[in-house]
Formats: sequence, structure tokens, C-alpha cells
Amino acid sequence: MSTQNNLIERERRRDIMNRWLLSMPALVIILLAATGPLLIVVVYSFLTPGPYGDVEWKFSTDAWTSVILERDIFDDTLSIAEAHLNIFLRSVKLSLVTTVATLIFGFPTAYFIATRPAKTRELWLFLITIPFWTNLLIRTFAVLEVIRSGGLINTVAMKLGLIASPMQMLFTDGAILVGMIYVYLPLMVLPLYASMEKIDFRLIEAGYDLYATPFKVLTKIVIPLVKPGIIAGSILVFIPSLGAYVTPNMLGGGKNMMLGNLIELQFGQGRNWPLGASLSITMMAIVMIALIAYIRNSGSAGKAHG
Repeated sequence: MSTQNNLIERERRRDIMNRWLLSMPALVIILLAATGPLLIVVVYSFLTPGPYGDVEWKFSTDAWTSVILERDIFDDTLSIAEAHLNIFLRSVKLSLVTTVATLIFGFPTAYFIATRPAKTRELWLFLITIPFWTNLLIRTFAVLEVIRSGGLINTVAMKLGLIASPMQMLFTDGAILVGMIYVYLPLMVLPLYASMEKIDFRLIEAGYDLYATPFKVLTKIVIPLVKPGIIAGSILVFIPSLGAYVTPNMLGGGKNMMLGNLIELQFGQGRNWPLGASLSITMMAIVMIALIAYIRNSGSAGKAHG
């Protein structure tokens, strides 16, 4: 009996080894493609910037120090890098506001689609996904044409006599916010719809039968049931908006920079590749914190409903 068990165990190990060997080429490619660029960025963050870009292979932690501190050119003292701090705060603030705004607009949109007859839901989802067919740059240009000084809003407002001169909406945080809400709204609607589609709407009817107000039905029944969709949509919006580059660059005009613009500046005109690399790793750390929070909330939500 023990000999037979040994043979079975040996055969099982051989089967596992064969599977690993067969999948090894794909795993190596994935490992190199995923971790190779990241490893290069990490290494560059601990090097010295070259005089004309690139790096010098001399170990230095100045780039990491420069993420939050700046060195005085006269007495070499360190102080808080207010410019970097303001860009960090602006990036997180605009990303959070974008996430909340897309949730506010996306929740009723997803609920509307989920409550439509099954035959028409695909049409509504099709309309939601149409913006993804257009390049991000073109979509941002469209927003720019609407809010610029001679754009649609100002032209209509002046024709109606509401304003005497064009309002300055472009190159502000508000312009960036409008652009990011427009760009990332579908990323909030789709996860919310996926969660709402699974709701047993008889629970909502039961809530009304028990004389619950619409607000209580919303907060006690609908929101708890679609919590996974809310969390997933928030992550899908927050992460790309935190590293957004095209929209802030075009609608912010370079004056209202976000983290993605700051990183591009260091690799471009700033010619400080180590600082750009350290800023990139810092942004990844913020994203990882958001993902860990998402995984924890998803796990606790699953246990609560399990």
C-alpha cells in the first residue's frame, strides 16, 4: 500500500514539474516584461543625474531626498519642497474629487440602465462605451473647445447676455476636473452596472412595502448590495486620474501640474532622470496603498455577505 502511495505521489510531483516546465517560457517573458522596466526605474532612482539627461552610474540618494525636500543653492540647507508638495496634494485632491464626482453622476446612470428592460440595456451600455472608441487626446480637445474663451459655453452665454466678456475657465483646476470627469465616467458606470444588474429588485419592493422612504431604501438596501461595484469603480477612476498626463497638460496649460506632468518634466526639460524615477515609484506606492485598501474592503465585504 505504501509503495502504491509513493508511486502516486511521485507521479503527481512529475506532473507538477512538467506543468512548470511547460509554462516556464511564458512566465519568464511575463516576469521580464513586468519587472524589468520597474527594476530599471528603481535602479535609476539611486543614481546621479547626467549633465544632459540620462544618468551617471554613481550611487546617490539625492533623488529620493528631492521628492519632499529641496536644497538651498547658497547655504546647502534642506527645506520642504513646497512645489512638489503642492503638486502631490493637487493630484490627490483632484483624483479624489474626480472619483466622488464620477460616483455621483455614475450611480444614477448605472441604476437607470439596470432598471431598463433587458432588450434595451445593451443599447444603453453601447452608448456609455462609445467615448472609448475615440482617442483620449481627441476627447480632451473636445472638452477644450467647450470651455475655452471662445468656446461653446462662453459663446452661448454671451449671445444670451448672461456675461459681458468670456469667463476664464481654461487652465484652471476646475477645467482639469471637468476633463477628468468626462474621460473617466464610463469607468465608474460599468462596475456599478455590473453590481446593480445582480440585485434582486424584489428586495427594493419589500422595502417600500414596509414603508421605508426612498432614502432608506437607497442607504439600507441598494448601496450595501452594490458596495463591491462602488469600490471597484472608485479604484478604476482614482488610479488613472492620479497619473493623468494628457488631460492636465492640455486643460491645465502647464500651470496647474499634476504628478504625471511633474514626472514627464523631470525626464524631459528637467533632465533629472533619477528624480523622475523616484517620483514614479512614489506614485506607484500611492497606487499600491489604494489597491491594498480595495482588497481589504473587498475581502471584508465578501465575508459579510458570505
